[in-house]
Amino acid sequence: MEQGNPKFLKEKIINIIKSRGPSLPVHISKETGLQILFASAFLSELVSEKIIKVSNLKVGGSPLYLISGQEKQLEKFYNYLPGKEAEAFLLLKEKKVLKDEKQEPSIRVALRNIRDFAFPIILNFENQKKLFWRFHSFSEEELKNLFEKRTRKIETFEKIPKNLQKTYEEKKEKPLLEIQETKKIEKKKEKSEFVDRIISLLNQENIEILEEIEIKKKEFVSIIKINSGIGDLKFLLLAKDKKRVSENDLTIAMQKSQSNKMPVFFVSPGELDKKSKEYIKDYSNMVIFKKI
Repeated sequence: MEQGNPKFLKEKIINIIKSRGPSLPVHISKETGLQILFASAFLSELVSEKIIKVSNLKVGGSPLYLISGQEKQLEKFYNYLPGKEAEAFLLLKEKKVLKDEKQEPSIRVALRNIRDFAFPIILNFENQKKLFWRFHSFSEEELKNLFEKRTRKIETFEKIPKNLQKTYEEKKEKPLLEIQETKKIEKKKEKSEFVDRIISLLNQENIEILEEIEIKKKEFVSIIKINSGIGDLKFLLLAKDKKRVSENDLTIAMQKSQSNKMPVFFVSPGELDKKSKEYIKDYSNMVIFKKI
């Protein structure tokens, strides 16, 4: 049936986002008839395929999904930013450019957090590197023209790599060192009885492990593929050997979910405590829990 075809569903999701602009998983769920967890999984796949983008800004704990060119539409959601971040957004939108060292500490922190709207630039005046922030709709060319008109000649004009954006400190002599991201891979590590049990259960359910990310005695993190009946969907599996699953456990799972841009399948022999049950209800679009 065409409507159950993953390719058809992905095209439908893309058309929905094109029509309505930046969207939440709940919007996609309503318009496609998919369960919200499956809608989130399809959105995550489209992000990994670089067909759509995901915002850093969160609305009710969930990011917005958008197509390249819709970035300006994110501005209407700025009121979902925390207080100081909303203040930094409005200030930067008004001024277009802000010098980092001239801002109060709380605004400097906020500028590093509003990554949808604030873009860092280093300008080098007479071998002195200064960090500035430009509003996302204010182009790099406009910024260069602005400074060349107002001040002495700029010797260099450099963008900060994204992986340094949040951790950049102006006093470092070489803030633009090339950083190669590496993953710690534990080779030929003996798997514990708990991890072997999890892998066995996945095999019994015909769930494929695509990548093993982290293996500990009482914890196993991997990327898995589940056949949902409407196509294969990717999830981040987080298995923990605990008697009680706390809200903090689920919060960590959500952080891993956002880092990997896919929903979490949380597995444990333990019970959910009262707070974690409420958490699951609030974030059912991103976390599914299974007791084993």
